[in-house]
Amino acid sequence: MKNFHSLCAALLMAALFLPGCGQAEKTQLTVISYNIRQGVADDGDNSWEHRRPATIEMLKDKHPDIFGVQEAFDFQISYITDNLPEYESIGVGREDGKNSGEHMSIFYNTEVIEMIEWGTFWLSETPEQPSMGWDAACRRTATWALLEKAGHRFYYVNTHLDHIGKEAQKNGLALIVDRIDDINPEGYPMVLTGDFNVTPDDPVLDDLETMMLSARDKAAETDHLGTFNGWGGSDSVIDYIWYSGFSSCDRFETVRQQYGGIPYISDHYPVRAVLTF
Repeated sequence: MKNFHSLCAALLMAALFLPGCGQAEKTQLTVISYNIRQGVADDGDNSWEHRRPATIEMLKDKHPDIFGVQEAFDFQISYITDNLPEYESIGVGREDGKNSGEHMSIFYNTEVIEMIEWGTFWLSETPEQPSMGWDAACRRTATWALLEKAGHRFYYVNTHLDHIGKEAQKNGLALIVDRIDDINPEGYPMVLTGDFNVTPDDPVLDDLETMMLSARDKAAETDHLGTFNGWGGSDSVIDYIWYSGFSSCDRFETVRQQYGGIPYISDHYPVRAVLTF
């Protein structure tokens, strides 16, 4: 009998140390925000046709579960999904709510993430229809989605604040903050990505900082490198990943590696974060 009890104790201890036994495995979410630079711009050697293979190479290397792009035109979105068939995208053109103009699209890996619902709104006084808000120079939108990974539901919002209008920046972000409250009564974890066109010390971010955390500031492993390179003429921080409701942010990085043998895959560097539910 003594040997029997000893055997049972040994088996119990072994089970506790087996993978997946004794405690739930942590689920991580890898996120990228990437201002892809509009494909219609005449940028010479930096034009989309020269950068697009490098974009695919970067995404294959960093392998995000989900990523948001800014400034993407429909043909850029199609190029990504054609070359990375495991991803599907959501989003609309900002000019007509269909295909025209820049998209704030969200791409998600269908092998690990399930899409539940999504929508787009304009950063303006009339957010349900294509429109320009306040003192903005362009129409601006935010795309949102409710998704699920490994039993964990979360919201993802992707946006691009105006590059000129300070009132549009402030009010546009306030609208996003209000919408986050409205669409998430359950209190699910939340991710907000985008090109905000403001630096970290700008008062535009004050209200957001009361409800979400900056992955750049809170990650266990991080950097504080510039995200807007301007094809080599700038080094400012204007691209962000914000989060709430996750247990931790394990890593944040500004993706500055070279891909495809070209100096820059965009006039912005992608930013990447690894979050844990």
